[in-house]
Amino acid sequence: MIFFGLHNYLQEAIMNIEGFEYGVMLGTMEVLGVTVCSFLERHFIARERGRIAPLRSFFYLTACLLSSSALSNISLNYINFPTKVVFRSCKLIPTMLIGSLINGRRFSLSEYMVALAVCFGLVLFAAADWENSPNFHPIGLICVSMSVFADSILPNAQERLFRLGSSRLEVTVFTNILTLIIMTISTYFSGDLMGTINLAISDRRAALYMIIYISVAYVAISFHMHIVKRFGGVTAVLTATARKAMTIVISFIFFPKEFSPFYVYGTLLVLGGLLYSSLSKIKGNKTTSSVSTEGTAHCQSENDEIEFKSLTNEHTDTPLDGSWDAVEMGKDNVRNNKGKKG
Repeated sequence: MIFFGLHNYLQEAIMNIEGFEYGVMLGTMEVLGVTVCSFLERHFIARERGRIAPLRSFFYLTACLLSSSALSNISLNYINFPTKVVFRSCKLIPTMLIGSLINGRRFSLSEYMVALAVCFGLVLFAAADWENSPNFHPIGLICVSMSVFADSILPNAQERLFRLGSSRLEVTVFTNILTLIIMTISTYFSGDLMGTINLAISDRRAALYMIIYISVAYVAISFHMHIVKRFGGVTAVLTATARKAMTIVISFIFFPKEFSPFYVYGTLLVLGGLLYSSLSKIKGNKTTSSVSTEGTAHCQSENDEIEFKSLTNEHTDTPLDGSWDAVEMGKDNVRNNKGKKG
């Protein structure tokens, strides 16, 4: 949580630097860090070479990651950081919508109650931001909501690449390389890239923040995966929820802003609902696994999906914020496909 806390602190600190008006560059810097670190890990530690999946197979996933990263960071120009963190956590809502409208899936009463609580919490948070933030604009909520929808599509793209035989690191490296190329070209022509470089040259503090920010995200993700592997899903979910709460507290402590009790009520509803939803799904998966005839192979498939999701998910507000529900959607697809084959 220390590295995630540092990551989130730096993200808001950079946004508060005078003259920094390039929210999309936060995503570009993170993609750069993940690209470099994952390439080094793949080349020198895993010693993987070549590519299994054809290059065109990565374009769909790249589009999702690009949309998620860019829209999420652009939203910071119009809403404050805690509001972005809370909205980015709520992939449960689009996941349920996609499951209902596209896959015809039905959810339990408790799941609908959790979704209602999360939605109400988001409304409270948005209302507090609208009342207290001088830079608030509805377009910020639109951008961050669209980024969440882009993230919720990721499990299907991931599943397709895994079925082609790609490893976690292969997908991470090539997806982020493609995303970095597109973001570099677009930010160069928009002026954001050169504006950020000029600011870093003229402001040493900004340059230091950016350098640390570029490198810390991948370290934070790696530590989180260590928690998942060593202590299990429940501990990981509790840690992720605590991290989100810590992020919001840090934001109010180190970057003072107008306070409203709606922030507290909204946070409790959103994080409480997501925590209950995640723990319920983990409990359900354990029950399913205990009666599964596929045993180890089934568990390994789920672990691979979680590990991949963790290292390729939305870069901006930490790649794991609210990602568990999106992962569950991918797992459901795998289980359904296995059921059809059986």
